[in-house]
Amino acid sequence: MGGGRGAAVALSSLVLVGSSLIWAPAGHAHPGGGEGGFVCTGTNEARYDPPLTFTPGTVHVQGRARYTCTIAPGRNVPADGSLDVTAPESACNALTGAGGTETVRYADGARSLIVYAGSTTARVAGVLFTTLHGRIAQGRGEGLSARRSAALLPGQLPTDCLAPGIRESNGQVQLEATGMTRPSNAP
Repeated sequence: MGGGRGAAVALSSLVLVGSSLIWAPAGHAHPGGGEGGFVCTGTNEARYDPPLTFTPGTVHVQGRARYTCTIAPGRNVPADGSLDVTAPESACNALTGAGGTETVRYADGARSLIVYAGSTTARVAGVLFTTLHGRIAQGRGEGLSARRSAALLPGQLPTDCLAPGIRESNGQVQLEATGMTRPSNAP
């Protein structure tokens, strides 16, 4: 393999390996911690305004997720997520300090409003790994901790970080809602 195609295959392989280490497939995921916990997996599309460049600045991120949620053992429900966060001092290599909200609407009529208070990010081989941390403020899972992890590929060439900037990215996402963790010596 040579040139761009070889790089694309290598990058795709890296994303698949990374995602297989991070996410459990719906139906096989086990909600963690407390009563009412659940796990959602799926795909995510994110848009950045203004576009991400190498110059740090405040960026507004809007995301759309299509999830399959395991809300009880053997019970899966499709859901759509709408993410709206602001990330101050962000650039192509990191979305720093992102905070905001996500509304998840489940096919069974329930919904969750999640408030994110912080984030961690890392860019590896062009893939942006982002984790948002927060709490479910209303609806399904109210009061539980929430963690939203995404592995995103830019919708443009990485050189677009110079100009005109990265406007969007797509990838895999997992949303976990958990209660208080049990002590390590608990059964």
